[in-house]
Amino acid sequence: MATRTVSGHWDAVWDELDGDPDGEVNIAAEVMDRHVARGRGDHVALRWSGRRGDRVELTYEELLNACCRFAGVLRSLGARRGDRVFALCTRVPELYVGALATLRIGAVFSPLFSAFGPLPIIERMTIGEGRFLLTTAPLFRRKVAPILDDLPGLDHVLVLGDVGDLRHERVQVHDLRALLAEATPDTEPEPTHAEELALLHFTSGTTGTPKGAMHVHAAIAAHLNSARQALDLCPDDVFWCTADPGWVTGTSYGILGPLAVGCTMVVDEAEFDAARWYGILADERVTVWYTAPTAIRRLMRVGDGAREARALDTVRFVASVGEPLNPEAVVWGREHLGLTIHDNWWQTETGAIMIANRADAAVKPGSMGRPIDGIAAGVLRRDERGAIVLDDHDRPTECGIDEIGELAIRGSWPSRFRGYLGQEERYRACFVDDWYRSGDLARRDVDGYFWFVGRGDDLIKSAGHLIGPFEVESALIEHPAVAEAGVIGVPDETMGEVVKAFVSLAPGHDFDDALRRELMAHARRRLGPAVAPREIEHRTDLPTTRSGKIMRRVLRARELGLPEGDLSTMEGAEGATGGLR
Repeated sequence: MATRTVSGHWDAVWDELDGDPDGEVNIAAEVMDRHVARGRGDHVALRWSGRRGDRVELTYEELLNACCRFAGVLRSLGARRGDRVFALCTRVPELYVGALATLRIGAVFSPLFSAFGPLPIIERMTIGEGRFLLTTAPLFRRKVAPILDDLPGLDHVLVLGDVGDLRHERVQVHDLRALLAEATPDTEPEPTHAEELALLHFTSGTTGTPKGAMHVHAAIAAHLNSARQALDLCPDDVFWCTADPGWVTGTSYGILGPLAVGCTMVVDEAEFDAARWYGILADERVTVWYTAPTAIRRLMRVGDGAREARALDTVRFVASVGEPLNPEAVVWGREHLGLTIHDNWWQTETGAIMIANRADAAVKPGSMGRPIDGIAAGVLRRDERGAIVLDDHDRPTECGIDEIGELAIRGSWPSRFRGYLGQEERYRACFVDDWYRSGDLARRDVDGYFWFVGRGDDLIKSAGHLIGPFEVESALIEHPAVAEAGVIGVPDETMGEVVKAFVSLAPGHDFDDALRRELMAHARRRLGPAVAPREIEHRTDLPTTRSGKIMRRVLRARELGLPEGDLSTMEGAEGATGGLR
């Protein structure tokens, strides 16, 4: 099946922006100055809710003024074009202002999870050559101060809150709010080039050091394009992305996408709480909501009693990201929320949503959807070693309908990463011909919808059958006793591999032999004996990333006694990392 045509599409997107894809573009100017100049300065850009009930609301003009003041602080400390500014913060307003101020002066913004321990912080800031760090007083005292000697490139720490007498002989520690109060606003955005480095997002792998994916200022065109097409965002929407900016979703769609559209974005400092979340949706009159499958399954687990106390009349579109959305969750959304949850697919490397279930198309539960306009996607045929099969002209061959292969994106698009910092060979290995290889296995149906099968190294080969773990996990989650499921292949002398499942349970259920047999029978009915798990084990908590993905490699490593690799992005981890043990 031929990939969809993209010629001319990006020209139309760029016509809406002030920047030139072949010349000057500044992300911060596109998401603030552009709206103010066009008469929307009094429209609310940011509504922030604190843990303790405090609130901040900023219009686009107020956000621009705050950004210019923050930019003035950075300039006064000697920040230069290309300097790396890291952020280790909870979701406070200064994090969002600081990110835009960094981009405004031509520096490079790199977010870190506030839950990181010392080793992941050291590793990422060393690779990224971090010169500035934005953090809060509690995080500074607990995580940053003890490792300052391990960060030789760090010159300045901007701290939100009182740090008392904490000082360092080399690194300058500043009270950010005091500096902001005295700052001279830096009003003009730096004339950065479209291909100039803007964002540095770190992503972990099973082995080796974290990869610093580099994104440029031109990426803003893809953020705007995908926010409209995949998330159905309009300027009058109230948008809530629940992701933390430490995860790429929290930057691309927790900051840049909604601001590029010109809508109002909601930010909540607190962590997940079902009643609080339903309250925010109602009180802030959210119209478009973007969250993770893990959060949706947590809402499923607690039931809808909290929802019934709060009307969700304003919400018109819900999307999810982080891992594939199980069909059961789509059904639950329709039955309990009265809304269809729209799954989509992208990666840190793609920088923006590539494939989505759009508002103007039918949703097939369990499907990722179809490529959005401007994106050409395909499924490439692989051999038994995982190499892409080439034709007689040394070009990749695409799979047929419903044939499993590697999901790939063809050509170039504005948010495609421009490299892994300092790892050119690792970057080149991501491409074959003009295709970006995602490493994800998928199939495409007769209607052009893409279906996630698993990561390339997650695929289970059992007695000649290729089994995708997601299919098995989705079937198990359909059972009312199962809250989460993770599936791996374990070695078997006869079958090569057999399927083993790990499940956590919904409230009110206990795991015993009777439930195990019931789940096994349920899986066999749904999947057939060749695909159903041969063994099911109960786990109170399955290992997941903070973005909600089941970490199958960790399950496999623990089951087989193998190295677990980088665990710094795992939910609940204070930064253990295999590469530094």
